[in-house]
Amino acid sequence: MNVFDIIGPVMIGPSSSHTAGAVRLGRVAWKILGERAVKAEIQLSGSFAHTYRGHGTDKALIAGIMGMHSDDERIRRSLELAQEEGLSFSFTEEDIPGAHPNTARISLEGENGAGCVIQGASIGGGNILVSEINGMSVSFTGQYNTLLVLHYDKPGTIAAVTNFMAYSGTNIGNFRLSRPKKGGEAVMTIEVDGDVSDNLIQSLRILPNIINVVLIRAI
Repeated sequence: MNVFDIIGPVMIGPSSSHTAGAVRLGRVAWKILGERAVKAEIQLSGSFAHTYRGHGTDKALIAGIMGMHSDDERIRRSLELAQEEGLSFSFTEEDIPGAHPNTARISLEGENGAGCVIQGASIGGGNILVSEINGMSVSFTGQYNTLLVLHYDKPGTIAAVTNFMAYSGTNIGNFRLSRPKKGGEAVMTIEVDGDVSDNLIQSLRILPNIINVVLIRAI
């Protein structure tokens, strides 16, 4: 545990779980989309569904989707800013079976046609747990620099990625693979110690069978 787990994040209030964590969930979706979002459909479950207007969770999620951090003064005006910038959005209250009480499922469409769906929860103190990306099971908190490597499930692909990371001097702290079916699309979730260079990301992207590599910096 570090001091930020005790005193909480630097943020715009009122609640670390309902605002700071929600901003971070939105930022993860924005990072995975990889371009400016023009449409957001957000399903809220549990406590998020019951209190999102009063606690500003809707503003926080939209702020994150627009790339804001949890201490950005513009969070209070994020809904208006989204409309001004051409981002349409909707919120629906859903019962997501087995989900954490503060869960959001965020579906985004980008200005150049990209799309993504992420599901995650705000688990307290501004911390998050992302559990699903584009229908694939993942598990990361955003407390460490995390590489999401979307790829085709072909022999040697994991070895190529991890060997290149070892050659570059990047230490893997945690690794998880998710694949809905053999031979299809899959995702590696790789938490690393230390920083990740742009050169490493670009080099991984050109390896065989790699679709995309996204870095989620520690938050």
